[in-house]
Amino acid sequence: MSKFLMKPKIDFAFKEIMADEKARIGFLSAVLKLNPKDINKTMILNTNLRKIHKEDKQGILDVRILMNDNTEIDIEIQLAELKVWADRSLFYMSKMYVDQISAGQNYAKFKKCVSISILNFNLFSNDLKNKQDILGKENILDDEFYSCFHIREDNHHFLYTDKMEFHVIELPKLPKELKENNTDILLWAKFINAEREEEFQMLASKNTYIDSAYERLQVISQDKQKQMEYDARQKAILDYNQMVLEATETGIKQGMEQGMEQGFERGIEHVAKNLINEGYPTETIAKLTGISVSTIEKMQKNS
Repeated sequence: MSKFLMKPKIDFAFKEIMADEKARIGFLSAVLKLNPKDINKTMILNTNLRKIHKEDKQGILDVRILMNDNTEIDIEIQLAELKVWADRSLFYMSKMYVDQISAGQNYAKFKKCVSISILNFNLFSNDLKNKQDILGKENILDDEFYSCFHIREDNHHFLYTDKMEFHVIELPKLPKELKENNTDILLWAKFINAEREEEFQMLASKNTYIDSAYERLQVISQDKQKQMEYDARQKAILDYNQMVLEATETGIKQGMEQGMEQGFERGIEHVAKNLINEGYPTETIAKLTGISVSTIEKMQKNS
């Protein structure tokens, strides 16, 4: 029987893996397209960005890293689909950016901020297919698992600023089989998405930094305390997903009943109030009802 190994895409496990500096340098060099030898040192920072919104308590255990050139990086894993992910990541990136300076300091203090999102759902859906991108080529975002975004001028595509950078890895879009020449970022994405011992061993054999990550994974997977924390984290994620499912089922039913009696809009409002009373997160209510977050927040204050 294969030994128990945590799934790296469970954010608790990924965060523990990133505690290993060699693995951390290897992952960052793959995503940022850097030579690992050019990264002299990285440091894990305290993660306190999420404390300002109660709906984040279910969990995004992010990893914040400071590079030797003072670039600050925020890595997040999100398992459940969240259609507003782009807006959400922009919000936290902006907070990370402005938190660099305090009153009286000048703008020259700003350092580069990088967001890395590892998503277990497709953020860029098939409605992009057959469209043309800004360069006049076929848009292939539907098939690519990795995307990188900068702030650029619309016509000539030069950078407005290099201080903000967004990387997105969509795990469902990973190819099933590896080819002869595989990029490091593909190997890392496959490692994060892997679940079986033979997969980990194969990937570790192809990249020395992934090998270090695999060694770390084996160590934490046999640690009884960390197993308990990992299990608790898995349970929290499963409970949250079940809560969303139940909210969808009950919310739609109540909304239809109320909608037939009082009109569709009032029915949806009734659904939102019920979900507020049940304590569901603001973003979840917005996603299920289509009501704006600001309107829901006003409803919460009046409830």
